Amino acid sequence: MARLAAPPTPELHDIGRRYWSVRRLSAPLHRAWLDVDRQGLQNVPTAGGVIFAANHLSFLDSVLLMYSGRRQVSFLGKVEYLSSPVTRRLFPAAGMIPVDRSGRGVGRSLGAAVDRLRAGEIVGIFPEGTRSRDGLLHDGHVGVAHLAIKSGAPIIPVGITGTDTAMAPDSLLPRRSPITLKFGAPIDLGRWSCERPTGAVKREITDEVMAAIASLSGQRRATAPASARPAQVVAA
Repeated sequence: MARLAAPPTPELHDIGRRYWSVRRLSAPLHRAWLDVDRQGLQNVPTAGGVIFAANHLSFLDSVLLMYSGRRQVSFLGKVEYLSSPVTRRLFPAAGMIPVDRSGRGVGRSLGAAVDRLRAGEIVGIFPEGTRSRDGLLHDGHVGVAHLAIKSGAPIIPVGITGTDTAMAPDSLLPRRSPITLKFGAPIDLGRWSCERPTGAVKREITDEVMAAIASLSGQRRATAPASARPAQVVAA
């Protein structure tokens, strides 16, 4: 059976153009539906490029991170989210950078993320690449290290709990249930600054990020090695 074509992607320079408008319009629904406790926001720099690297349990995760503080946040998300005319306009306008998980155009999407980081913005990524269906924290892909190396931006690990209960993977609407987002101390590349950005260096950076996320989320680590998972998957 032929593979369905991915939805058309928006122009990357249009990403986030309606971020604040969408955020203001959705604020009443956010307050009514969601019970969110954000901890450690003092660890997020008030200026300059920043990478949010979080675990991934639910569709809500990216929404909550994008609206987590006073700064605008863009997010790498799978292009399949743009399959309808509404989401094709709404999600990119709110800050989603689409990624085709088949591998086509991934470099362009990561390049757009690096450009935003160099411009002093915040970009979020789920290193696991997709939502965890078993509740375990799976090995991260090295896209997060690539962004940090290319941009020089610090990585803020984020541990998310409760979103899988508030909105399970196959649910259409959330329900009010406690959610916690814990923002950890920044991870910079100081200790790797003299190293060549080899695959081994990127893996070491990524493993440190995943260990920090596990500490914040309280999740047990999965035993499957990263090499057993598709290397192209960088968004969810």
